[in-house]
Amino acid sequence: MSVIEEIKQRIDIVEVVSQYVSLTKAGRTCRGLCPFHSEKHPSFFVYPEQQSWHCFGACNTGGDVFSFIMKKEGIDFGEALRLMAEKTGISLPSRFEPSARSDEKERLYQISKAAAQYFHNSLLNSPAGEKARNYVANRGLSLETISSFQVGFSPSSWEALKQYLTDIGYTKDELLTTGLIIETEAGGTHDRFRNRLMFPILDNKGHVTGFGARALDDSLPKYINSPQTPTFDKSSSLYGINLAAPAIRAQDTAVIVEGYMDVITAHQSGFNNVVAAMGTSVTENQVNILKRLTRNIALALDADAAGEEAMLRCVGYENTLDAEVKVIILPHGKDPDDVIREDAQAWQELVAKALPVIDYTFNMVTSELDLTRAKDKTLAVGKLLPIVAEIKDPVRQAHYLQKLASLVNVTERRLEAELRRTKPGRSRRRGEESKPESASQVLRPLWSSPPEEYCLAILLQHPELKSLSQQPLPEYFQSSENREIFTAWQQVSDLSSLKDKLDTTILEHLDFLANKSLPANQIEPKYTSCVLRLQEEFLRSLATKRGAALALEAELGGTAAELAKLEEQGIEVSIQLGEVFTQKRGQSQGGKK
Repeated sequence: MSVIEEIKQRIDIVEVVSQYVSLTKAGRTCRGLCPFHSEKHPSFFVYPEQQSWHCFGACNTGGDVFSFIMKKEGIDFGEALRLMAEKTGISLPSRFEPSARSDEKERLYQISKAAAQYFHNSLLNSPAGEKARNYVANRGLSLETISSFQVGFSPSSWEALKQYLTDIGYTKDELLTTGLIIETEAGGTHDRFRNRLMFPILDNKGHVTGFGARALDDSLPKYINSPQTPTFDKSSSLYGINLAAPAIRAQDTAVIVEGYMDVITAHQSGFNNVVAAMGTSVTENQVNILKRLTRNIALALDADAAGEEAMLRCVGYENTLDAEVKVIILPHGKDPDDVIREDAQAWQELVAKALPVIDYTFNMVTSELDLTRAKDKTLAVGKLLPIVAEIKDPVRQAHYLQKLASLVNVTERRLEAELRRTKPGRSRRRGEESKPESASQVLRPLWSSPPEEYCLAILLQHPELKSLSQQPLPEYFQSSENREIFTAWQQVSDLSSLKDKLDTTILEHLDFLANKSLPANQIEPKYTSCVLRLQEEFLRSLATKRGAALALEAELGGTAAELAKLEEQGIEVSIQLGEVFTQKRGQSQGGKK
């Protein structure tokens, strides 16, 4: 993943735009007055799921978070990138380094995939895997589920995996980098995972990034994970996200559980919007991953002290999500796996009854106190008022301030005075972990567009295509880095000149495109087809957005002029789409002659 993608993964466009524009929610979008031209009626829309924006007014343009910052601040791409990098705490490379890093990661993904296949085959077919097979059978896992999650078994041998992977061409240093083997003090190496049930951890692109492993005997610790590697960062990973993402989008809700078996059992029972944090500490990086899919998150962590503390840490994430985080109250001594296997309907009911995390926290704190005693009232205010102070939404903050005042039987005015003395920096609970500082090694952004990359790769590798009349427009490229490269490419004669024209931070992406593997035949027809596809995707997206904007205007009683303008723009887009379809039919018929 490039540094540009890392920054996009960490940045939320709604938060960025909200610093310049007062946004209000409108269905699954946000809208406000356009910051780029004067208007009285809001025509500026932000799309959280696509991490994009569009103005349907005088600007009639849009893009991603970088294009917004560039336009608003009057700066170029490099400056916008540096600004966002500083905001996210991500270090930018001081100079361009060729695609060795991305090539190395791809190699590591391949090694981890090979290891996952080896473990999976060991579970299904090896005599040594019989104990593991009995374990998954007793847990009620079907063969289909085992296959979907690629569950495996690591033999008790010290070098079985190492031998297998080196035999098929991978080096010892590569295996050390993936964390699959460990170097001993004497200088030797051996397999990290032995005699354990294996859970490959995949990202949303289907890459195996690391592993979780459960002991099948009395070995401690019971669970271990891969170490931090170039492809695996536990704090930025969610188990099951590769399978859960479609359901999370469709249901507009994500449920976070603690363990691997919780996720697997949930999915086998049809609850496909469930992922695991692989431990009780839900991190900001994990919340940001889910935020791309939904604003509605429910926690179903074990009801022990660690799980309760994790829920307390999640109070602050409500501000990140701009939505309530909910807590699923589990029966004492049971985890989601237990509940679902015993009664799937009971699980559904628990999810439906989930409490807002702040209400849960109030209940948890006050359940241990006697609020008729002055000492305990002071303790309650001391624990709960800092939490209330963190809430950014003034209405919700007032609600919980009123609730706290009622609980301790003091006036709201007295608590408000104390609240004003409470500084945000004091609201961190004792023992709370600091936010991770490292860059996320996570998914490729949902809005990354392969056709954009394919089109640019063909252009960069076949400069003769520049003379063709059929060329894309800059606005067809929704990702700013792709638009920057295309715009600069139009102004230069060769790749060397292009590199000189671009900011150094975008050169890694340029190198990736220039070295992308492409078919060797029929380059010109494929390029023409790709341009038409880009145009079609752009127009379809625009038509969908205009349709939604029109429906919203009608629902909110928009003026006749605004409705007519949107309808006229929609007709224009439809005409352009018709022209694209005509060209595609002509191209198809021409290819059959």
